[in-house]
Amino acid sequence: MSQPLEILISALLLLGGAFVLVGSIGLARLPDIFMRLHGPTKATTLGIGGIIIALLIHESVMAGGPRLQELAISLFLFITAPVTAHLLSKAALRQLRGRQANERDQSSAGASQRGKTPAGDGSSTPV
Repeated sequence: MSQPLEILISALLLLGGAFVLVGSIGLARLPDIFMRLHGPTKATTLGIGGIIIALLIHESVMAGGPRLQELAISLFLFITAPVTAHLLSKAALRQLRGRQANERDQSSAGASQRGKTPAGDGSSTPV
């Protein structure tokens, strides 16, 4: 294998590893679910993509052409990562809206309880 090709493969591996590291740190450090989705979906997918491209180049040179396994891995990665992020964000949004609706219901129930008199008939001024 030629030296420029080895340099290209090494650069892609290092760049991919750096993106995976940044994505993993973002996953661990960002405060809420919606911000945490950016780590694995953006940076980590790009990092794994760089590593797989380096693997494709290496296997193309060493084995005489890219193998089906590397192509299948890259296709699977780039299709499933955005779909997974979309489904996770929809589930988190649904859970957040449900929580907000419960809080709203509880606060309106509390407000109606505050408007009643000690006798409970609600006919006089609030206490």
